[in-house]
Amino acid sequence: MSTVAVQEARQYGEHATACAGCAHCGRTGHRRAVAAFLARRDELAAGHGVPAAVAHSPVAARQWVSDELAQSARAVTAHGREAGPARLDLIRRGTLRTVWGAVLTLLLAQALTAVEAGWTGARTAGLCTALALAALLSAAAHTHRARGGLLAPLTGEDNRLSTTRTVAASWLLLLSFSLLFPAVRLLPLRSPAETGTGTGAAVTAPAATAFDLARAAGLLTALALVAAVTVTARLVVTAGIAAGRLQKVRADRPRAADLLCDDSGRACLADVQYLLVSGAVLVLAAAGLAHDPGRLPGVPWSLVLLLGVSAAWHLAAKCAEGVRPTIHSVVRSREAGDLDAPIRTGDDIEIRGRGFVPPGAGAPVPLTRLVVRIGPVHAHVPLVPVPGGFANPTDTALTVPLPADVEPGRVEVSVVTAAGVETNRVTIDVVD
Repeated sequence: MSTVAVQEARQYGEHATACAGCAHCGRTGHRRAVAAFLARRDELAAGHGVPAAVAHSPVAARQWVSDELAQSARAVTAHGREAGPARLDLIRRGTLRTVWGAVLTLLLAQALTAVEAGWTGARTAGLCTALALAALLSAAAHTHRARGGLLAPLTGEDNRLSTTRTVAASWLLLLSFSLLFPAVRLLPLRSPAETGTGTGAAVTAPAATAFDLARAAGLLTALALVAAVTVTARLVVTAGIAAGRLQKVRADRPRAADLLCDDSGRACLADVQYLLVSGAVLVLAAAGLAHDPGRLPGVPWSLVLLLGVSAAWHLAAKCAEGVRPTIHSVVRSREAGDLDAPIRTGDDIEIRGRGFVPPGAGAPVPLTRLVVRIGPVHAHVPLVPVPGGFANPTDTALTVPLPADVEPGRVEVSVVTAAGVETNRVTIDVVD
């Protein structure tokens, strides 16, 4: 069955190459490649499909299985890379449709509410403001069309959607609408036909009311707070990476779940609460703007304080995030029936510790980049499949055969993770 799946994946890969710009073909080809890999992994985990030439040697069979899975995983990654541009273009078009759909919704809502109340200058100003923001967002999406359009400013260097950037962008969008709407509404007051010689006084009074600093102090504080959280979170992540405490592995593509989850795909309480609290305060500010669009919305100081507590929680979680990969011990791996003995060339050694598999590096391709440095020799950790995953390597232990090039004596052992971070060095004794 797995052979048929591999053949179908290859045939569809040729078709996907022929129409590389088709998002549907790219996604379908990637799904087929993933299905073929999973079938191949489960087949090898059950002990089937190993050539007879290497089946007699457990070490050779394990290495052949690892190489076979690594090659299949690289094929899956290649299919995903081919489907990437088409997927990003689809996201860009989807975000633009959402933006212009919001403008159309605003127009319909104003038209329906204007049936009885009549069309006013405020409705015209609101529609013009929405059109101006939509045009600016469309221009920005066109500029970053190769990176997903409007998704590009919200994506971090690890190719994941950033919670702090998304929150800051939402507040910036609200503030932009709040500033543009009174400005557009005040433009007709500059007409001499309406204001005569008293133009300055006519404009100054509405402008002072619209941009009242005392009323907008809460909004500006909230914006400054989320902006400071965005910058501080970036500095914390950069410092963690530089210290080797935080390991970052690039994701295949940004996902909406990145806003609520950590790099491993597990729900993160700190991200969830920050997104919910900031979103709730933002909605209340937007409701205040809709109630009185002629002035900057007021945000109560109690809500600003709540946002500050949520931001502090988020930053504290960022500071506590990550663990430096560390080797605790290196022992000889003993099979059932083996006698206790010192480590010799050709034996399997088991390295115990933590942080060997960084968050987001549980996929096969990042696992193949895990290397053990044994003296001057670099040994790649073999993949050992089991139904539904891999038994080796894991985040707390990994097994690797001692290469024949390792000379007897005292040898230093360290691990280099998929993120490029090297662990501490542990000395072992290798005997003849």
